[in-house]
Amino acid sequence: MSILEAYESGEHQSNVSHFAAIVKLASIDGPINPEEETVLKRLALKLDVSEEEVKPILKHPEKYPLIPPYSLEERIERLHDLCRIIYADHKIDEEERKLIFKYAIGLGFTTDRANEEIGKCNQAYSDENDF
Repeated sequence: MSILEAYESGEHQSNVSHFAAIVKLASIDGPINPEEETVLKRLALKLDVSEEEVKPILKHPEKYPLIPPYSLEERIERLHDLCRIIYADHKIDEEERKLIFKYAIGLGFTTDRANEEIGKCNQAYSDENDF
């Protein structure tokens, strides 16, 4: 395996784990609704997660560990992806708040920075801005 193949494989595994985290968030408040499904399809395409990979992730997202990216920019982008799925149904409940905070910490943010970035997400998505 070449260095490029190893890097691409690691990057793809990170994308798959990120997609699984998004699915966990989408399903925390019950079955995935049509708005969430639309966002999931878009994010799967963006993350280069194939339809064959999506099916088992939808059934058992808990089997995929969170693999945070290295760069701050990518971690912020991933946090925004997670916020986007939470706000797909235009509301956020307490379970979703707790889980998004856990994921922010899992992505490598400090407690203060996690609260700051989640606050930015809340402001952006609760105002129904379309990113």
